[in-house]
Amino acid sequence: MRWFGRSAHHGGVLTEPERTFLASARRAILATISPDGRPRLVPICFVLDDALPAVYTPIDDKPKRDDDPFALARVRDILADPRVTVLVDRWDEDWSRLAWLRCHGRATLLDPGAPEHTVVVSALRAKYPQYATHRLDRRPLIRVEIERVASWRLRDEP
Repeated sequence: MRWFGRSAHHGGVLTEPERTFLASARRAILATISPDGRPRLVPICFVLDDALPAVYTPIDDKPKRDDDPFALARVRDILADPRVTVLVDRWDEDWSRLAWLRCHGRATLLDPGAPEHTVVVSALRAKYPQYATHRLDRRPLIRVEIERVASWRLRDEP
């Protein structure tokens, strides 16, 4: 698995402008489905797989109510219903620069023993130096396989 170094077609799911927009974004919103059917939104840090239409987000060790990653609402939601949406947007006071990308997909948990886990953790630490001291290597990651996308104004890059 290579990261950010080459162009990929992502199985026809992401266009090149969509891939570029997603790969360069610093944050996104992950939407899961709560047990009562309502969307549950949480801001995330993430990396885009360079060869597949997939993004990975850590279950980091910032302070939470419970240290058990499986106690997090978003993880419980994914285990009950893996359908998720990831939204990336660009805001600017100059409204001609507004843009967004919405990725619909299925989420799974990637255990620390999985072959790509180490590669993903390295990519997350490269993109977000704040993760240097986090125990990402000991915690599961969320993998979102992107199945379809919708976007607006990504071709109008200045």
